Amino acid sequence: MQDYQHAPVTVGNWMLTILIMMIPLVNIIMLFIWAFSSTTPASKSNWAKATLIWMLIVIIASVLFGVLGGIGLTML
Repeated sequence: MQDYQHAPVTVGNWMLTILIMMIPLVNIIMLFIWAFSSTTPASKSNWAKATLIWMLIVIIASVLFGVLGGIGLTML
């Protein structure tokens, strides 16, 4: 199992990963599975964790800008 975790992820596996990422809701579930599963290759796990972090940053920024924009509109 340890060898599998450090083996490079194949092009075919990345193609399937990208396809899965195009499916709403399934993509988020799979990101959590890939990020925290012990059987996922290390590079794919790190990619999934980084993607989840970026999603969180975008959500927080969107909420912040939405609140600030709403406050700005009420002051007009």
